[in-house]
Amino acid sequence: MRDVLLPLMTSRYPTVRQQYPNEGRRKWHLRVMEEFWSSNPPPPLPTSVSVEDEAVISPFKQDSDPFDQLLEDVVGGVLIRTDYDDENAWQAFSAKLKEAEAELSGPPPDAEPEASSLKSSDNVDVDMDKGQNAEGDGDDDESDDSDSDGTEGNLIKVINPTVSEEHTIFRNISNLRALRLFNDVDIRPAPPVPSGSKRVSPQNRLVDQAGWQEIYSGVTVWIYDKQSNVDGSVRLVGSEGDIYGTATGDSWRAQVSHIYDLQFNMTFSGMKINFGGMDRWDYSERKRNMEEAEQL
Repeated sequence: MRDVLLPLMTSRYPTVRQQYPNEGRRKWHLRVMEEFWSSNPPPPLPTSVSVEDEAVISPFKQDSDPFDQLLEDVVGGVLIRTDYDDENAWQAFSAKLKEAEAELSGPPPDAEPEASSLKSSDNVDVDMDKGQNAEGDGDDDESDDSDSDGTEGNLIKVINPTVSEEHTIFRNISNLRALRLFNDVDIRPAPPVPSGSKRVSPQNRLVDQAGWQEIYSGVTVWIYDKQSNVDGSVRLVGSEGDIYGTATGDSWRAQVSHIYDLQFNMTFSGMKINFGGMDRWDYSERKRNMEEAEQL
């Protein structure tokens, strides 16, 4: 948690929690964050740091959240089904996802892909049949993934809502909405403005507002949407901006065959998707996120 947020969290979080008792930790954090943005915050100082001391931040992290249970056995990411119009396409995708998981479980490749070598056209396959739906119902034969260090859990958990009430929560959600459901909000100084360039205008908290950028931490988010029915690709969502001008919640499409491999390398090898410093993210999704940034 950024140090400049601590005074506001200390003074406002207990009140917000009491005022909205039926929500949860992530939504309460977002409400306090909204107050931060509404306060016309000053630009970040060079001395600003992220506070890691558990004794300081634990009062704001110990409350439960409605989606915590879904994440208890996740060590990598969640793949959320957000379109329910083509069951055949979903089943075909799920089968390919299982194949990708099986391939990852086999002998490791000689070399892992470098972040800088990835292009926006690269495909990603992920086998996530082991996931639970939004009510927590999973396959009876669900088993845990484990990495070489002994960490157990799902590298990727599929969230496939099965009833209409759950469909309402997830149908056609934006990248930002998904981040806010499953990740924790924070801020950081926006990336540096390149020499000769101007700051974005109008300002937006997902890119640069008063020198700050809203970011998220937690599980990786993959989104199966209407386009997935057609080509088997999913959106891979970024939790913070990359170079200046890119935005928190940016995404690019990855094919199902590469999802597990990408997730493994992001989780255990620290791989980052950066396109070699070029902006190749999906602009339409960025625009949608920025339009929703002030909506809780």
